[in-house]
Amino acid sequence: MVNRHPSGRPVLHTVKQVAEELLHSERTVRRWIANGDLRVLRFGRQIRISDDEIAAFRAKNE
Repeated sequence: MVNRHPSGRPVLHTVKQVAEELLHSERTVRRWIANGDLRVLRFGRQIRISDDEIAAFRAKNE
């Protein structure tokens, strides 16, 4: 199940939050992004990762 904001939008996470959740370094998460293994949303220079994408990444890599 995906966490949703009260507005119904998916919850978005920073690279740092994803690294902590997946127990890897920020550098590793950024490498996954660069390799196309982890899809992100970009807002200018900001990078955010949705719960949906984290769940898909886990399913594919665990």
